[in-house]
Amino acid sequence: MTNQEVPSQQTHLNPDSTLLKSVPVTYHVLNKPEVMPLRVDMCMFVSGVLLCSFSGVLSGFSSVTDQQHTVSLSGKWSLSNSNGSLSLPAEVPGCVHSALQQQGFIQDPYFRFNDVSYRWIAFDNWTYTTTFNVSTQLRSKQKVLLVFDGVDTVASIQLNGVSVGKTDNMFRRYDLSVRDLLTDGDNVLKVSFSSPVLYASERRKAHSAYRVPPECPPDVQKGECHVNFIRKEQSSFSWDWGPSFPTMGLWKGVRLEAFDVLQLIQVSSVPLYNFSVSQWRVQVQLLVDAVQTTNGQITLSIPELDSEQTVQTKFLSGKTKNSFTLHINTSSQVKQWWPNGHGDQPFYQLTVRGFQDGFLVLSTESKVYFRTVELVQEPVVGSPGLSFYFRINGKPIFLKGSNWIPAHSFQDQVSPAVLRNLLQSAVDANMNALRVWGGGVYEQDLFYSICDEMGIMVWQDFMFACAMYPTEDDFIQTVREEVSQQVQRLKSHPSVIIWSGNNENEAALATDWFSIPVSQRPLYRKDYVTLYVNNVRAIVREEDESRPFLVSSPTNGAESEQEGWVAANPYDPLYGDTHFYSYFLDCWDWRTFPRTRFASEYGFQSWPSFSTLQPVSIKADWSYNSSFSSHRQHHENGNQQMLLQAALHFNLPNATDPLKRFTDTLYITQVTQAQCVKTQTEFYRRSQSEIIEGKGRTMGALYWQLNDIWQAPSWSSIEFGGKWKMLHYFAQSFFAAVLPVAFEDDDALLIYAISDLSHDLKLRAAVSAYSWADLDPVCTLKSDLLLVPGGSAAAIFKQPVAALLAGCGRCTRLTCLLTFHLEDSSGQQGPTNHHFLSSPKDAQGLQKPNITAKVQQDATGYTVTLHSASVAPFVWLDVGNVPGRFSSNGFLMVSRNMTVGFEAWRPTSVAELSRSLTVTSLADVY
Repeated sequence: MTNQEVPSQQTHLNPDSTLLKSVPVTYHVLNKPEVMPLRVDMCMFVSGVLLCSFSGVLSGFSSVTDQQHTVSLSGKWSLSNSNGSLSLPAEVPGCVHSALQQQGFIQDPYFRFNDVSYRWIAFDNWTYTTTFNVSTQLRSKQKVLLVFDGVDTVASIQLNGVSVGKTDNMFRRYDLSVRDLLTDGDNVLKVSFSSPVLYASERRKAHSAYRVPPECPPDVQKGECHVNFIRKEQSSFSWDWGPSFPTMGLWKGVRLEAFDVLQLIQVSSVPLYNFSVSQWRVQVQLLVDAVQTTNGQITLSIPELDSEQTVQTKFLSGKTKNSFTLHINTSSQVKQWWPNGHGDQPFYQLTVRGFQDGFLVLSTESKVYFRTVELVQEPVVGSPGLSFYFRINGKPIFLKGSNWIPAHSFQDQVSPAVLRNLLQSAVDANMNALRVWGGGVYEQDLFYSICDEMGIMVWQDFMFACAMYPTEDDFIQTVREEVSQQVQRLKSHPSVIIWSGNNENEAALATDWFSIPVSQRPLYRKDYVTLYVNNVRAIVREEDESRPFLVSSPTNGAESEQEGWVAANPYDPLYGDTHFYSYFLDCWDWRTFPRTRFASEYGFQSWPSFSTLQPVSIKADWSYNSSFSSHRQHHENGNQQMLLQAALHFNLPNATDPLKRFTDTLYITQVTQAQCVKTQTEFYRRSQSEIIEGKGRTMGALYWQLNDIWQAPSWSSIEFGGKWKMLHYFAQSFFAAVLPVAFEDDDALLIYAISDLSHDLKLRAAVSAYSWADLDPVCTLKSDLLLVPGGSAAAIFKQPVAALLAGCGRCTRLTCLLTFHLEDSSGQQGPTNHHFLSSPKDAQGLQKPNITAKVQQDATGYTVTLHSASVAPFVWLDVGNVPGRFSSNGFLMVSRNMTVGFEAWRPTSVAELSRSLTVTSLADVY
């Protein structure tokens, strides 16, 4: 889009151009009493008036479909392999692996070592076939399109024996003109898939001039090679947290669309705010396919804001983008969309109506959310470099959240319930942002709609990750179409606050991940700029002027641009965002973390619960040193790194019973991960308001990673299946809107108060010292009330540790620990936090707490009442395979009694929960 405000802009699209849908749109016909989802199916001139017939809403949304004009071809197809030895029914949308499992040809692909056992599937070629009938009325339309919303990935398409098209990009919609090929009787549609692994290999061989690294993933990932040569989910060839399942299939819907004159493909709306005149406008884009040129009027209106505009327009023949601007009445009060924790997420109904000679010929309705977003990169007082933070509706917002990876290797198995559960879990942990990582997929429409509704800001990567990429013309062309379609599909969502060109490719080039000879580096830089700047960035800037674009992550942002798009050090904490991992340094030592402007990736691994691993393993696998445990770990030395980090502060489990030793080890990895990420996140949050040695003003903490793709060790805080790890329960506290954070510097204890609130608070710190051997506090002290401005972190307590302990009496670093919280004049604000004065492995007086538990049910649900005989760190409640979550978990218990709620995700009972419940604390594992 351009910056010019004109009533209507129109751009011709190439005949083979393909376009994706945006947010759900509803169509109404004049004088029709009931409201139902409708589509313009065909239009014709009668006595000089353009009249249109309507049927179902755009595919992919709830619809009432007129079978005469739109025919869904989703449902049961047949599937066969290249030599015909396998033939079976297959669901569309779906994939080969899912079909083989559903029909009993293979076991659960996630079971034990099946990712390797089933490699053969991705090396074969597969054909999907369906037979369908169409009416004479449909075949008589001027134009009939065969529409594929998603083809994974390399396929040739035949209708009634005639080739009608080829596909090479999982992330594009394809529509093919088929009117003249349809017959009166049975029509046979075949989609023949080529092995993605062999295709990628052949493309690599054809690229003989120079290599495009990396050639293959590390051996530990047990993956396939050359994924960067195919426009497909990059992690489907394996990643360091996931298996290699290079899928094939029709992963989104298939249908026929027929019309005589005009088809409305998509509506998108982008609100823009003019600060100089304090006025909103909405840029509305209609993607139209017209058989012939038609004249008419378009009326845009948001009745609730008393805003309406009518313009004369002309729909040219062919596919065109038609842009219109609705200026919002300045006397109307616009309610803005806010991120979670900062306000509500209101929306308005935008109506777009088309008239021909006074007759209403179409009407579309869609949601519009109003919000502004700015990425602020400007000089910082007292610091070299530039700031890097987001302003939403003019307010600086600290981004709290995580990174999102594909929720399943087989996208057809990602249900609405799975999406909603994961996103609700993010919100319930006080997150306001997720980064959709660039090695997966552009998520389905529902993902973004739920983020809109819940106030989750989305950092949206384009799907390029950890690699160099080819720049041949055909590769660039399919990428251009991919980017254009995805921006058009997603730009109406207020949740999407930034586009980012790739994951870690600037860093890979700048820090020479791939050992490229110095003489060849200019060539790779040129390719990098060609792909991400001259193509991806150029298209985004044309399509969407409403949100910022970064070429990579991590990046130095504006500074990288100054350095020719590849900075000397993209990890520079004085600019942009950083990714930081360190598995050998002590994660409890805040000095090891970069005081960055924005932390968009950081994390530590842990293992999932035994109940998550059990369905995909057998008894022989239940050992930390088993072949299964090694096979499931796709990060080099990952299992050893977890134990080394754990051993810095904890005694490692030493039970003689092999199963208990295994489950205790799973537990200790979760304790370690939770404490590590807590320490690092709290460091970033307390660094938001200060500059120390030129560094600081951190305004984002997105840990790696939110979710899992399968049952395996990873950096996630939520296990495959939705169970919360200890880290996710910790996140509920360390992402709280008001939070106390403690750390030591020069043997002094400091406590910061962090507030995301809009208003100022007067807070004090209340600190209690407990002996490891006693549940009654040894002493309690409180600081004076101090002003904590809204949206800041402020130091409110400082005292030498030795003086604090001396004042308490009966306390040393080894015999005592601290708890602390914030108070104002009305009472406690935010959660209670803890600070260990020594490593728990060195603690004197720590003993088995002999916790007893009683499960009860009342009108509000299930509760577990705990009784402890002594101080118990990292108390972990687990109900095995009963899905659900606790109101609190992994906590430090410094009281004799405590009650925790349990929300079950399926029907259960007190008896089942009592049978399933285990309670573990740190002293129980050695």
